[in-house]
Amino acid sequence: MKKINFDQFKLKKIDISELDDRMLLINLYGTQGFILLVGLVIMLIQRRNPLGLFDYPQLLPVLLWGVAFAAAVLIVDMLISRYVPEEILDDGGVNEMLFARRPLWHIAVISLVVSLSEEILFRGAIQHSWGAYWTSILFAAIHIRYLQHWLMTGLVFCISYGLGWIYMQTGTLWTPIVAHFVIDFMMGCILRFRREKT
Repeated sequence: MKKINFDQFKLKKIDISELDDRMLLINLYGTQGFILLVGLVIMLIQRRNPLGLFDYPQLLPVLLWGVAFAAAVLIVDMLISRYVPEEILDDGGVNEMLFARRPLWHIAVISLVVSLSEEILFRGAIQHSWGAYWTSILFAAIHIRYLQHWLMTGLVFCISYGLGWIYMQTGTLWTPIVAHFVIDFMMGCILRFRREKT
């Protein structure tokens, strides 16, 4: 039997400047597809129907909760951006590269794909078993690019916990999906138009 030499497999830290746009998008959509698949598999293991998460809700409460939560997050983010040094908020340039040159329709598509897949996994599947607190720790941990700065990690944890809380309050996954979409879309637009100004 032939032995496998594991020394030949090495993980290499990739510099964001080495990624071209095509590879960045393949990575993004591939990761989100994987996250969605894992979420659906977990729900099937839990013997839950994933379509049950998408029962038609009353539209007004979903929009009010989702947009209000997103607005609160965006206000906190603007305050932090104003008073905290830029190097503490640095994500390695990933968000800048992802959104700065993207047309608005593509920012919307990225925001929708990310909000659907991540909310199905984290709020729909994991929170059902682990609760909002432990789910938020995992959510913060997978956002690896923020882990080098405690403030960004704490902010991602708080956002995740808030998304879990509004999910529990409204009983529909549409609420955190709306909030997550608005947050990502507005942040993407801020990055895009800030770059356009400069």
